[in-house]
Amino acid sequence: MFLKKIAFLISFLLISVVSTSQSKSTTFLCQGRVEKLSNDNVVLIGTASSVTFNFTGNKCAISLQSVDSWEHHNYVSLVLDGKYIGKLRIEKGVTQSFPIIVTSNKKIHTLEIYKTTEAHSGGILFGGTTAKLTSITSKKRKKIEFIGDSITCGAASDPSDVPCDKGEYFDHHNGYYAYGPVLSRAIGVDYLMSSVSGIGMYRNWNDENKDEAIMPDVYENLYLTKDNSKPKYDFAFQPNIISIALGTNDFSGGDGKKERLPFNAEKYVTNYINFIKMLYKHNPNVQIVITNSPMINGQNAVVFEDCLNKVKAAFASDKTHKEIQIFKFKPMTPKGCSGHPDVTDHKVLADEYAPFLKKLLNEK
Repeated sequence: MFLKKIAFLISFLLISVVSTSQSKSTTFLCQGRVEKLSNDNVVLIGTASSVTFNFTGNKCAISLQSVDSWEHHNYVSLVLDGKYIGKLRIEKGVTQSFPIIVTSNKKIHTLEIYKTTEAHSGGILFGGTTAKLTSITSKKRKKIEFIGDSITCGAASDPSDVPCDKGEYFDHHNGYYAYGPVLSRAIGVDYLMSSVSGIGMYRNWNDENKDEAIMPDVYENLYLTKDNSKPKYDFAFQPNIISIALGTNDFSGGDGKKERLPFNAEKYVTNYINFIKMLYKHNPNVQIVITNSPMINGQNAVVFEDCLNKVKAAFASDKTHKEIQIFKFKPMTPKGCSGHPDVTDHKVLADEYAPFLKKLLNEK
């Protein structure tokens, strides 16, 4: 897939953003894991979290800043009037103003700003816009939450701006084209991404749950970390379906240098069961779908499937919730950076998974 690069002149001056008398609920639509601040400011946190607004006129500017204790650049993807126009690099430091030029003759334009990178790449502050804003309303649609690891993040999937052997890990992320957002747009649902690279259900890619937090430890925190100074997630999204794709890192052999114990099926299954119980506590009416991994094959794939069957069986007598479903991705040889799926691979995953989820959503 060829992604068109965008050509913007970047001003590194602090800007004064034109305010609006209209309320945020009618001028800015925020989705995903975001923190809403005062004065229409929003921190985009999670993968593919977004802010969208309508405006008139043929140009405007948006204010963005990469905010993290470790100062570094970050990325968003932009969609103007329904057309993906590419990734935008936000350099470290002060707030930057990015001009948006419109070429179509539409009276009202729509700009969607998506965080291309994941939560652990730090937040991106949307500081407002100079646009002449008009109201925006959200359509009532069904919802899917995608919980997962780097695959779900769309990590290492897009070397169109920086080659795989250059730059930082997050230079190659493109959450907008991860399988979850792609299939959600295809079947017309809203989505929420709760994913972290390297994370697992009972251990991470290169950690035996000693130094790093696993998904059950961080899920209830808005920023997907154990930092208690950050706000908790409010669970207002209330998805119809929660898709869980965790296990690739639990099965991983790590880097071959750090201590790595044999895979512990009992720990994996126990943690998975407890994690689902926690999800039910916050989302009592949700349909849970648990998946294998397209990256796991051979004997590990057999063990993985057995673990998922045990997780499902643990809830067989639960009459208060919908029956847990299992979805199996086909094995894949990924073509992205560092052994990850690229954007074309994510389209394949989306095409596989979309009919299954759509059927679940349409069932009464």
